[in-house]
This record gives sequence, structure tokens and C-alpha cells, in this order.
Amino acid sequence: MDFKFTILIPVYNEEANLIPVEKALTNYLKNASILTKVLFINDGSKDSSQTIIEDICGRNPNFDCILLSENYGLSAALKAGFDHITTPLVGYMDADLQTTPEDFELLLAHIDDHAMVTGIRSNRKDRLIKNVSSKIANYIRRLFTKDGMQDTGCPLKVMHTNYAKAIPMFKGLHRFLPAMILLQEGTVKQISVRHFPRVAGKSKFGLRKRLVTPFIDCFAYLWIKKRTINYKIKKSSL
Repeated sequence: MDFKFTILIPVYNEEANLIPVEKALTNYLKNASILTKVLFINDGSKDSSQTIIEDICGRNPNFDCILLSENYGLSAALKAGFDHITTPLVGYMDADLQTTPEDFELLLAHIDDHAMVTGIRSNRKDRLIKNVSSKIANYIRRLFTKDGMQDTGCPLKVMHTNYAKAIPMFKGLHRFLPAMILLQEGTVKQISVRHFPRVAGKSKFGLRKRLVTPFIDCFAYLWIKKRTINYKIKKSSL
């Protein structure tokens, strides 16, 4: 089949969420506006996530999976996904179902005119400390990147694959995906999406990972920004 869109699902110890994720994704794939497939990236889970993922892929022909040899982190899981997809469009959402795949349609409606369309979580259903720390982290990141993104932590994103594959990934770069698209002279549009409470499992990001580590990563971004090379070919005989 001529798939146009791949949804990446990074997974780390999400055994309780995977069957609900399967149900949400299979329902979405039936009604998706373009032919869509799913790629689970298991980031070295220590629970039964891999067994469940393999069962899901076994009964759903449009689902595939990658198992990383250990827990490398979200940015590495995304890079593994970017490296292995072949569809012209790629999307990303978390396995916690705090966003819904149905809202990919809101983003896909604008992807023809932009390199990336990213969600803004409206009426967030997280605890107060998580909401406040996220707002602080977003403010600090905007000071460094000047990317204008309101909610770079929203996992619901759609990108043209050629832009995604050109991103020079490093640990923590998942917070800077829109900024890295802008460095490639691509445009990014922000769209409000729904947000839901986490019903199972635990968040993998504590206060340190939401505030201290992103602040340090800003300096890595600034280095990449200074060293980024963009070029356009005027003529070629290839």
C-alpha cells in the first residue's frame, strides 16, 4: 500500500496504556484522511511493553515496532523513528493518551503549507506543578530560541519527513523540534488540540527534567544554530 503518513509512538514502561493506545489508533486509521501506518519505538522498557507491542503488531498489519537495546531517552527514540520511516509525512504522539490521534486531522489540514504543524494543549489536565514548570520551561526556551512556540512540549506534531530526517538530534532535542525546523527555513503552524488526564502509568519527566535539563539544552541549541548550514541547489546534472 502507498502509505503517506507514519505515526511514531515512543514507549517506555507503558504496559497499562498500550491496549487503549491500540484501540484509539485502529479507530483513527479507519477514518484517517490519508493512508496511515503506526511505528512503536520501545525505548528499552523494563516492563511487559515489548510483549504487548509485538502482540499488537501481530494482529494489525499497519503497525510495526522497533526495540532499542536500552533506555536512550525520548530524543533517541524519535531519531530511530525518523531514521526508519519511508512515508512523506511523519507524526508523533505519546503513549499516555493525553492527546488523541483523532486530532492529527486538525494538523494534517495545514501540513501542505508548512514544514511542521504542532499542537497546543488547550485546557491541560495535568497537576499544577507540572503545568507551572512547563510554562516556565517554555518561557526560558522561547528566550533562547525566539521560535514563538507556545507549547513545544505538546507531543502531537506532524512534519514533512525530509525536514525530520535533517534534524541533528541530541539528548533533549525533542523540546526544540519546532526551532530546528525553523533553522531549516521551514515554517511552523500551531493548532489547539485536546488534552486529557493520564489514566495509567507514570510521567517520565520530573521537575529536574522539565526545568534544569531544558535550560542546559538551550546552550546546545544555540551552538547548533550558530553552526547550521543551509543550501539550495541552483542547477544539477544528476
